[in-house]
Amino acid sequence: MLIHLRFCRTLGVHIAVAILFVSVGFGVAQDTLRIASDVPVQLDPAFAASDAEIAVLNTIYDYLVDIDSNNNIAPRLATSWEVSDDGLSYTFNLAEGVTFHDGSPLTASDVVWTYDRLRDPALELPTADLYANIASIDALDDTTVSFSLTETNPFFLYDLSDNHAFILKAETADPAADFNGSGPFVVSDYSPENRMSLTANESYFIEGKPGVDALEFIFFSDQAASVDALRGGQVDIVLNMPLALYETLDVIPGVTAVSVPSNGFDLVRLRADRAPGNDPRVIEAFKLAVDREAIFELVKNGIGALGQDSPIGPLYDSYYAAELTPTPRDPARARELLAEAGYADGLELTLHTPDSGDRPDLAVVLQQQLEEAGFVIDISVEPESVYYGENGWLEVDLGITGWGSRPLPQFYLDVMVICGARWNEAKYCNEDVDALASTAGTTLDEAARIDAYQQIQAILLESAPFVIPYFFAETAAHAENVVGFDLQAFVGRTDFAAISLQ
Repeated sequence: MLIHLRFCRTLGVHIAVAILFVSVGFGVAQDTLRIASDVPVQLDPAFAASDAEIAVLNTIYDYLVDIDSNNNIAPRLATSWEVSDDGLSYTFNLAEGVTFHDGSPLTASDVVWTYDRLRDPALELPTADLYANIASIDALDDTTVSFSLTETNPFFLYDLSDNHAFILKAETADPAADFNGSGPFVVSDYSPENRMSLTANESYFIEGKPGVDALEFIFFSDQAASVDALRGGQVDIVLNMPLALYETLDVIPGVTAVSVPSNGFDLVRLRADRAPGNDPRVIEAFKLAVDREAIFELVKNGIGALGQDSPIGPLYDSYYAAELTPTPRDPARARELLAEAGYADGLELTLHTPDSGDRPDLAVVLQQQLEEAGFVIDISVEPESVYYGENGWLEVDLGITGWGSRPLPQFYLDVMVICGARWNEAKYCNEDVDALASTAGTTLDEAARIDAYQQIQAILLESAPFVIPYFFAETAAHAENVVGFDLQAFVGRTDFAAISLQ
């Protein structure tokens, strides 16, 4: 229990008003925005991946350039930039007067250090491949930084705005714990299993932000409990919830449910570099066993978009090959293929899935469909921290992985599809796909890029060792006094500094 004194002016007289706030074991100031979130596991920006992790980091740090709700590049630390005629040099002008939370100035040298760290192959960070095309980065003066590329990249600005690319202070000793950013909020207290409390950065360089005096991320391992907390007024915003929970919120007084289309998807894949997934007959049987339309209706109630085994979804307009359709489900033919591959008595596999979102429900539907086709499936539902941890998702033979929405499709090709990509969890390798992905990622000819992307989709639909049954809509809900909440397709990129409380 905590008592706050607040002063208001009524008829020219200052009146002290005692306002009592009682919450679940902690006091909350009236202008504190409380966000229910999954538990973030990795808060070194270079390794962060989940919505919960990016959401926290996006309040502490700044990007060089950002992405708006329409997937356009937007200024952040960089107020303007120029691209050379040959497309190989990018020069950025930084906002002046920006400081880190410790009071030290942010300069171009910090930008250089951050991206040099992210691209250093010796550090083996997940971003090393993404930035391998950078030849050099130079601080021309304190507020000007230049990037030189080895070859043209039409998506380079989007690469610079990658989720991991928060600008750190040069020589930061422990990026996972120092939390010395330039962002709109300053960490005041952090309990890794329970919550993170932050206060407004009074020196923040973007006018009008942040819109509240304090921010609190409250961590929930049970998504139903986070929704109950919203219903009970203990939190103001809930991010990411199973669809069944989301659909209960429309009739709750004082609660607004929000959804946005996204290119986020759940990937179901077999490892293709070892038995049984290294047998094309098993891959074909796997794909023939799955009814994508039934999964979409049963798991997502038809909310979102139907998938066709490619990460290039309908949100990408002309890049999307809408005319492609999966081969109709044929469990009988799948059984024949398994028998030909030596599994006449059934192929036993464990289906690993994180416990987040609707993925456990997806696992149950998949189990039923696969078993009709001759697979024998045991389901292992694991906490996200376990599934995405060491010896987790990148090691198992059969798994479900949630991939968040990105503004352009090249990201997925570079990190999860091409041979040897760092997050190529299926261990898929197709030289034709690699050549097409290289063309799409370097050509300045938009027609050639469209053609390459559409050819890739056809190849993946036919033979890739994974199924993408749907693209999901992102969901959230908030209390009615929350103003300025603009949910992003990648939920963690939502701008919480733009929110105020009525």
